[in-house]
Amino acid sequence: MVEEVMTFLKCEPGHTYVDATLGGGGHASEILKRSGPDGMLIGMEWDEEALSEARKTLLSFGDRVKLFRENFVHLPDLMKPESADGILLDLGLSSIQLEKGERGFSFRGEGPLDMRMDQRMDGSAADLVNNLSLEELESILSQYGEERWAKRIVRAIVQEREREPIRTTEALRKIVHRAIPRRFQSRRIDPATRTFQALRIRVNEELENLQKILETGWKILKKGGRMCVISFHSLEDRMVKETFRALEKQGKMVILTKKPVTPSEEEQKRNPRSRSAKLRCAERI
Repeated sequence: MVEEVMTFLKCEPGHTYVDATLGGGGHASEILKRSGPDGMLIGMEWDEEALSEARKTLLSFGDRVKLFRENFVHLPDLMKPESADGILLDLGLSSIQLEKGERGFSFRGEGPLDMRMDQRMDGSAADLVNNLSLEELESILSQYGEERWAKRIVRAIVQEREREPIRTTEALRKIVHRAIPRRFQSRRIDPATRTFQALRIRVNEELENLQKILETGWKILKKGGRMCVISFHSLEDRMVKETFRALEKQGKMVILTKKPVTPSEEEQKRNPRSRSAKLRCAERI
């Protein structure tokens, strides 16, 4: 949703923008083009591989770019209050993460059950799957994956790990497929989707981090500055909606998207991953 994001961010020359989820630098590149010749971009990305790609993508913009290998929760440590004209959070996984089997984010290929966005972190998805109690795993799948078959899946995981540790994405995927009755398996969405989502969210503390930046990030904005958030599942979208509403009631922000903006049919056909994307935007008063 590049065009929609650019419209809401109102990119202008001489202004400063934050791409707090840099990925490969696609959105950042467009922000810099539209805020030329002297707009500044602060980029944050905690995935080292993605940051390396972004550096290449943004090289031609020279000193208009400042990049940091940090999680976006540290934005208030990097910038002073009222110093940015726009903040973008794109909460989706980058293609770098999804397409590299060794990162363990996708169930579409064989790879280690990792899922850490920052390789410096302790605790992979395999650690959770093999070491947490049945009750803890069930809570993760229910809370973060909204998985109706959480109890059956976790029982199957515990049975399997008693025989041997579950170390790969394919091993976990097969367990989930066997645990969910075939007649309830969707043809459109892989049955393992919610399980993988839940583990990824828990490994990276995604919801806790999102809540923190929503509650503090707006303070970095100048008056009239905007925060745009693209979310990809209901838990994130609900959090963004409720936090923006609370800030609006407190007289700190005004919501610009009464309903979330979704990708056009053309974009969904071109990029099927965008189907579940929802964009919300609010402006500091």
